[in-house]
Amino acid sequence: MAFPAAFIDELIVRNPIEDVVSQYVELKRKGGRLFGLCPFHGEKTASFSVSPDAQLYYCFGCHKGGGVINFIMDIEGLSYPDAVRFLANRAGLEVPEDEAYRSQYKLQERLWALCRDAARYYRRQLFSPEGKQAVEYIVGRGLSRQTVTNFGLGFAPPGWSGLLDAMKEMGYSVDELMAAGLALRSQKSGGAYDRFRNRLMFPIIDIRGNVIGFGGRVMDDSTPKYLNSPESTIFNKRKNLFAMNVAKKSKLGYIILTEGYMDAIALHQYGFDSAVASLGTALTEEHANLLSKYTEQIVLTYDSDEAGQNATRRAVPILEKAGLKVKILRMEGAKDPDEFLKKFGADRFRLLLERSENHAEYQLQTLERRYDLSLDEQRVAFLSEAAQMIAGLPSAIEREVYGARAAQSAGITPEAMKIEVNKAYRRRLSREKKAREREAMAPAAHAQPESRSIRYSNLRSAMAEEGLLRMILREPALLDQTGDLAPEDFSSPLLGRAYAALRERSREGLQVSLAALGESFTAEELAHLTQMSQKKNELVSEDAFRDYLGIILDESARSGVRTDQDLLALRDRLKQKKGYGG
Repeated sequence: MAFPAAFIDELIVRNPIEDVVSQYVELKRKGGRLFGLCPFHGEKTASFSVSPDAQLYYCFGCHKGGGVINFIMDIEGLSYPDAVRFLANRAGLEVPEDEAYRSQYKLQERLWALCRDAARYYRRQLFSPEGKQAVEYIVGRGLSRQTVTNFGLGFAPPGWSGLLDAMKEMGYSVDELMAAGLALRSQKSGGAYDRFRNRLMFPIIDIRGNVIGFGGRVMDDSTPKYLNSPESTIFNKRKNLFAMNVAKKSKLGYIILTEGYMDAIALHQYGFDSAVASLGTALTEEHANLLSKYTEQIVLTYDSDEAGQNATRRAVPILEKAGLKVKILRMEGAKDPDEFLKKFGADRFRLLLERSENHAEYQLQTLERRYDLSLDEQRVAFLSEAAQMIAGLPSAIEREVYGARAAQSAGITPEAMKIEVNKAYRRRLSREKKAREREAMAPAAHAQPESRSIRYSNLRSAMAEEGLLRMILREPALLDQTGDLAPEDFSSPLLGRAYAALRERSREGLQVSLAALGESFTAEELAHLTQMSQKKNELVSEDAFRDYLGIILDESARSGVRTDQDLLALRDRLKQKKGYGG
């Protein structure tokens, strides 16, 4: 919904960005800004900055940025309207909501309530006579009564309308049950029936404690073995992880990533309260970004079969891209954590965690398994590929250690392997140097936005547009000197929209600030505008402002947006204003 602009301004004033961010990040002042370790990606050197004057944050590492509303959206995983509600509640403000948004939010609240009541229904059924088989299954899997309670496990009876009837009695409609993914419509009769039948039920709870969906394990030979709720208004499996609501509070210092619900639950029962599982889908960038908000280290404990190893190989680069340190746990004598814990207990698993391999160890051992090192040709191929892999490690010590390990595996001397690794390392440095030289020879590349989805087609005009916007943000009165400059004169549609939004706010007597524009721009766009606003610490100068304005108008005329006659008329009008045209 479109919140009243004056309300957003008041919300920002009542939630100073430095106060809000400091609840999540330890900040230290350096000059006019505050710096800390970025909460959105792993880092050891503080590159996350907060500007109290501009009420903006920006990370020079991962390039996230924006105002206080955008920060809450990122850190809490909320939509824009929900972030506004979060901050309004923090400041004790009442949110003015239009009917469309009120209706949408009421639907979300209604579906959350429905899923909560459905979870309670399933729990009652677990301890009814119909739930006997599910209870026997739970006992057979070694789950305690406390664990069952902690995770809210339940049972969907085998009938076709048990949940439907119970929820309708509580006042929920069939349409609501279908919207929550709890019911299906029969193509033959047109009637509705329960989606989950004769299944052990696992409530899926988001990080705010709302029940948003369910996973169900079948109690007979039906298929599929596991069935998850479909995507809905409140459930997105790419953005949620099972047990994340519990794991985010863990003090272990790492999060254990498993393949299935039972693995995660078993780990929690044995004292490893940082275990989570994906929701019937491969690991996504959204999952990795969610994890990076709560930890710097992930331990992968995927199954030991080929599918699990493939999933591990796919997950590692996704997690590392999010700035997470990845360790990989190998299990012998069991296919998954649940089976291992039952066979060997928590102490043995804790030893496995302590001995879990970093990414380099895992890669090297995986590489060894692909070659028959008793054959000379295979040994040479292994050593060549290992040298390339080891050359990519950042530390000389790491390269020497893993080079010696590869040499030992292949039966050659560490010195010979060191020569090969150094050759591969020099080739890598040479390639990187040439890439830097190519980049240095193309300075235009440096002027382009960090985000590849935002490109400048006319760099001369775009640099002037950035400069003009920076000065307007620092001295909004300069908007009076732009005359008839139109958003269409900007070569960058994004910068033109920003200019239009700031000009509109000025005309309405509102604060001219990027922090208030979160609803009108995407996260990437606002991050770029934030970076642009902090790019140079130039003085506000009328001469520079006139130069920027002149360049924009000249390039607009060249591109055909304005005719020469339009340009001359505009220049004449601007010359009549103070400070323009001299």
